[in-house]
Amino acid sequence: QVQLVESGGGSVQAGGSLRLSCLASGSAFTYTCMAWFRQAPGKEPEGVAVVSTNSGRTWYADSVRGRFIISRDNTRNTLSLQMNSLKPEDTATYYCAAPTTAFYCGSGLESARYDYWGQGTQVTVSS
Repeated sequence: QVQLVESGGGSVQAGGSLRLSCLASGSAFTYTCMAWFRQAPGKEPEGVAVVSTNSGRTWYADSVRGRFIISRDNTRNTLSLQMNSLKPEDTATYYCAAPTTAFYCGSGLESARYDYWGQGTQVTVSS
């Protein structure tokens, strides 16, 4: 059984930074990819960033590339998302996710690939 618990959300002004963390219990880090998603009210979930837990290679949505950094610490079972130069359109609930099957992480921005989800943490960016 895998449990994912996010933390680090909050409110910040545009241009500011936040760092999200996701603590994974169980065997989440035995799978090849882990990801961050976000969902704003009335919108579909959006894949934000994916990391290979083996190689550390990363992939990002165009909307956050160059501003967000995903990383993992396999020894601490922790997934992180450093968010810089935040914009009001980044406002959403952010979720970390882990799969139960292996796949090429480069295609990992699709929510259907993931089976375990955290409870979410709210990020609000004001202009």
